[in-house]
Amino acid sequence: MATEGLPNPFTSSLRQRFLTLVTPAPPLDAEAGSRKRPSNLLYDVDDAPPLLVRLGISLQHIFLMSLGWLYIVVIVNSFGGGKAEAESLIRMSMIAGGLATILQANRVLIGSGYFCPLSGSLTYLQPSILAARTAGLPVLFGLVATAGLFTSFLSRITSRLRVLFPPEVTGLMVGMSGLQLIALAFPRFVGSASPATPPQPQRIAVGAITLFAMVAATVWHRGKLHVLPILVGLVVGYGLAIALGVLPWQKFTGEFNGPWISVPHRLPVGIGFRLSLLVPFLIASLTASLKTVGDITLCQKINDADWKRTDMQSVSGGLFANGVGTFFSGLLGGVAQNTVSSSIGLSLATGATSRKIALPAGLIVVALAFFPRFTAIFSTMPMPVMGAMLIYSACFIVLGGFQLLTSRMLDSRRIFAVGISLIFGLSVEISPEVYRFAPGALAPIFASSISLATILVVVLSLLFRLGVSKERSIVFHPGKETFDTIHNLMEEQGAAWGMRREVEQRAEHAIHEVISSVMSLNPFLRQMDITLEFDELKLNAAVEYAGVGPVLSETAPTPEQLATDEGIAALSGFMIRGYADRVRVKSKGNTSCRIQLQFDH
Repeated sequence: MATEGLPNPFTSSLRQRFLTLVTPAPPLDAEAGSRKRPSNLLYDVDDAPPLLVRLGISLQHIFLMSLGWLYIVVIVNSFGGGKAEAESLIRMSMIAGGLATILQANRVLIGSGYFCPLSGSLTYLQPSILAARTAGLPVLFGLVATAGLFTSFLSRITSRLRVLFPPEVTGLMVGMSGLQLIALAFPRFVGSASPATPPQPQRIAVGAITLFAMVAATVWHRGKLHVLPILVGLVVGYGLAIALGVLPWQKFTGEFNGPWISVPHRLPVGIGFRLSLLVPFLIASLTASLKTVGDITLCQKINDADWKRTDMQSVSGGLFANGVGTFFSGLLGGVAQNTVSSSIGLSLATGATSRKIALPAGLIVVALAFFPRFTAIFSTMPMPVMGAMLIYSACFIVLGGFQLLTSRMLDSRRIFAVGISLIFGLSVEISPEVYRFAPGALAPIFASSISLATILVVVLSLLFRLGVSKERSIVFHPGKETFDTIHNLMEEQGAAWGMRREVEQRAEHAIHEVISSVMSLNPFLRQMDITLEFDELKLNAAVEYAGVGPVLSETAPTPEQLATDEGIAALSGFMIRGYADRVRVKSKGNTSCRIQLQFDH
């Protein structure tokens, strides 16, 4: 006899979300009901904020994107280039980054479906300096284009690599992005351009007041300023910097002396390639892609109150947008592009994650490349103001990453994978001199904390999975063993498999009720076989024994029925249906019974 469990009224919504998730469809399809809107968002990914609000939010993100343009100045300075080279590389990179930002918000084939801006990438800084210094700009452009093609290739196979990106891995990637922002932000916050430059009280005051202004707009204001904290901070920061002499008025106005309009042009050099420099760019591309996986995963989580796991279809499209943007940046004569983690932190802080912001933000960045006078506001940004902006967004990036990391149960294997990666990643910021002797081809791995931590956590996560079986069986002896045996089993396997705590607890309670119900019907039973089987999408539990099968009631027993043993058994059966998403009972008279429970994960 086989009895198929009917739909569970307590978990029908969970089951619907599960079916939506595993059905091939464009990500974030609101009509499909694939996500639940978080209550803390003012404008979620599908909303369309008013036009003026969109423009204001766009400007805030552009200020954060401008940090990527500063890396270009470092690259140009490394080979002794001048203002003309820096201006051309910045403006062509702005065009590529603006267009890639628009593509990233797309949901069909290319793009993640989220507002996740792109700009110059710190991950590519070391290989770009190496290429520009040793082989010249033509080779740099050729290798950037090649890195874009490699990223596009990675995007096509990413959906098959879900095993590489459990929540503890993506959480660490995101958290390290925030910690790396702190390393960039704090020296600027105190106005210390180099270790030899002592912090100055005026600069510290500018940074502290700017940060307070942004926090105040977010915490204590529920009007339009709540979604425009960066603009509030910029107005306060620039005004205070000019008043205290941190930003001399002459220097500020002097940057606006160029032409109002000029057409950006590619430097009159060709495009080259050098095989000996390819490996550093491929490593940087891989590292940047892993960082993007973390960034897009955080975008998914902050837009879905019922988020469970990384949507690899969305990640694949996002990586494709990165690859296209980097490829065209190389052809145009710019630098490699990657997602801006600080912008995601700003979106989380303001509660404005709408993909509709991508279009004005991308178009404004492209337009700024044609209006050099307007870009002066970015080039003159006081260091304390920039530091305050980065600290503001880093708060949400770091904690968002740790929330991802702790969304699953962790055993010693996973703790070691995350802990070792975190420690060695931080060592890059604490003791960078230790890594200065790294081979040139491997230099991109040790160039930043996020690069080293990301590579390590992926490798160690795979390594520590060795020896972990996806199935576990035990023999439970009623009367000799207590329910602590079941509790310990579920705790151990939940941590080893990285299960969500809520699923582990429901499974534990369901198995408990199964044993109680079976024992009430078979008081002389002395042995039960319990088998657990897990994959990322579901947990299966089976209880087998020789005896009478339980009756899984679809309704709760009445108080009068609870006075009988049959009523108690019926209550257990009713509760089993409440805990499990699917229940199936197979029995052969009074000789054998198998109870199968499935829990969506």
